[in-house]
Amino acid sequence: MKMSIQRESFSHLFHLAAVVAPQRSPKNIIQNVLIEAIGKEAIISATDMELSIRLRTDAVTIHKPGAIVVPVQRFAAVLKEVVDDSILIEVVNNIAVITGASSRFELPLKSPDEFPSIELFDDKNYLEISSRIFKEMIRRTAFAADAESTRYALSGVLLELQNEHLLTAVATDGRRLAKMDGSVKVVGEINTQQTTIVPTKTMQLIERMLPEDDSPLMVGGDSNQLRVKSSNGVIHSRLVEGRYPRWKDAIPKQRESLKLAMMAGTLHAALRQAAIVADDDTRGVDMKFSNGVLVVNSQAAEVGHARIEVPINYDGPVVETALDLRYLTEMLRTLPPELLVDMDIEGPQTAAYLKTSDSFGYVLMPLTRKNH
Repeated sequence: MKMSIQRESFSHLFHLAAVVAPQRSPKNIIQNVLIEAIGKEAIISATDMELSIRLRTDAVTIHKPGAIVVPVQRFAAVLKEVVDDSILIEVVNNIAVITGASSRFELPLKSPDEFPSIELFDDKNYLEISSRIFKEMIRRTAFAADAESTRYALSGVLLELQNEHLLTAVATDGRRLAKMDGSVKVVGEINTQQTTIVPTKTMQLIERMLPEDDSPLMVGGDSNQLRVKSSNGVIHSRLVEGRYPRWKDAIPKQRESLKLAMMAGTLHAALRQAAIVADDDTRGVDMKFSNGVLVVNSQAAEVGHARIEVPINYDGPVVETALDLRYLTEMLRTLPPELLVDMDIEGPQTAAYLKTSDSFGYVLMPLTRKNH
């Protein structure tokens, strides 16, 4: 094999694959990454036997087709430290010779024949969705999944088909819940009753793989596996087992409560100020909505106290609540600053519900305060 690569774009894809390759495994070969030179493109593959990725790039010039299996950390380090725009990779006597303008590296190789094959996407029944929309659905939900829960299902992101045109992504840790809808097209026949819980790691990898454009993403699979195909790659992943909670029950229905629209950036700025004097013990902020002003209070015994006032378009009765500062800011960080957030807050004993015009919703349980 012999090929020239555009270092920056190739490095991005290689690092995506490197996330999948396990650092330790009884099957030594999968601690490496497979690189194939086929036709006019390179294919970069990795697997841990539960999660597999196969990425393609045409930012290469193939001089001689072939395949190599390279050690993850050392090859990644070469791509990172060599500053040349273009790098030549060739196999000489079962050694990968990597040459830049003023550098040369030789890395031992393992046999490509030993590397597990990664299937192509050949599903006949799948959902088709915009890459940009699915990327946003992941970004706005995956952060709310519970990485430490004994309820294994909560460690993933639920994908639930509402009808033939609408897909919902949901993540929760029991104290907060994030959900977002996206328009889809059904190709073939899809079981709308099937529950699909995808590992958070898989969803975050898909997000990183997807381009920012509206190129179609194909989402298929079965009761045990998710398979997705984008314009630049394929990911296969085992699903999370377990029963997902009845998440729709957590979303507040019609109720007598404060209804207020605020720009995400304005609220985020106030909370960042409040965070200056917060600590891990207090965690929360007290929020008081009154005529024309939102007052945000934060305090910690050995740190200090902060009071931030934000003008709001509100003239109703006083409404107070205490919410987890970290959970609020994690959510706001995923939103464009100029996006309006509709806030539905009843009081200190009930969940706050925040939503946006682009089908995102966020439920947040209140914190208990002695003075409430």
